[in-house]
Amino acid sequence: MAKDNLTAVLYGIEDMRLEQRPIPEISDNEVLLAMDCVSICGSDVHYLVNGRIGDFIVTKPMIIGHEAAGVVAKVGAKVKHLKVGDRCAIEPGVPCYICDFCKGGSYNLCPEMKFCATPPYDGNLTRYYKHAADFCFKLPDHVTMEEGALLEPLSVGVHACRRAGVGLGSNVLILGAGPIGLVTLLVAQSMGASKIMITDLVQQRLDVAKELGATHTLLMKRDDIPEEVAKQVESLMGVQPDKTIECCGAETTTRLGIFATRSGGCCVIVGMGAPEVKVPLINALAREVDIRGVFRYCNDYSAALALVASGRVNVKRLVTHHFDITETDKAFETARKGLGGAIKVMIHVQPKDTNNKK
Repeated sequence: MAKDNLTAVLYGIEDMRLEQRPIPEISDNEVLLAMDCVSICGSDVHYLVNGRIGDFIVTKPMIIGHEAAGVVAKVGAKVKHLKVGDRCAIEPGVPCYICDFCKGGSYNLCPEMKFCATPPYDGNLTRYYKHAADFCFKLPDHVTMEEGALLEPLSVGVHACRRAGVGLGSNVLILGAGPIGLVTLLVAQSMGASKIMITDLVQQRLDVAKELGATHTLLMKRDDIPEEVAKQVESLMGVQPDKTIECCGAETTTRLGIFATRSGGCCVIVGMGAPEVKVPLINALAREVDIRGVFRYCNDYSAALALVASGRVNVKRLVTHHFDITETDKAFETARKGLGGAIKVMIHVQPKDTNNKK
């Protein structure tokens, strides 16, 4: 096995370094992966720019990256479902398995969750990475490594749509046409939603949403009044949405989500912004609008993989830029500034002669 384990390490605010790290030793229930594709998430950029997200603070050097796929290079003694050479998508959060949340099926709420590139745990933008084998999902031959990496954001969309109860004939409002808003759009379509409106501040993103199948788009301005926009939404859609999924984390869109949702409907909040926001709670209570939170995903990776493998969902359109791991700084600059209409920036981790850019 190669000795080269080039790794992207975040030391602190605006301090990302490429350095060699030891190749990890695996336990009986783990696999060693030769990492192939890692795409950049908004949270990765947030840690680079701010050094923290809420209570998660970068206090020591941390390997970045969590939207990833790799090839099995070594298998632990107790691993039965994977073999060397298998191509895998990596679900990046490994829970404790034994707490009430884990045993109750809500492992995403496990207080001992070890989640890639969330302090104090390392991520996987590195050439060799070890991971719990049961959180590695073997990819069918026709699913590319890039698609495998994008199962991570797609799983957020699956979880959000499941929390909202999206189904046949649903009228869905999605607030925000960033990567999470766009994957939520794709999943809502696959679940049978009949009308899907998506909003954003940037027309270019709305154009992509329209291309991906949004039935309605609405360009917003930062000073828009949520109550007024809610009327616009109903007017354009011809109905009030019964499911609203907020993917921005802004107070304005959270307020809009509640005002716009039909009485008796459900407003799901995916976007994480300020720790406290002002919301029209009495409006929601008086109209029995359910407000639900979303935290990552739980038992959603298999569904995300099935959607991609069956061709029901095409995530390839989201990948706009490609970089080698040696160009990590450039990749992050592209992602954080949205250069060239960037949606998903993909980093190819193995040396160029072995890259799989299918």
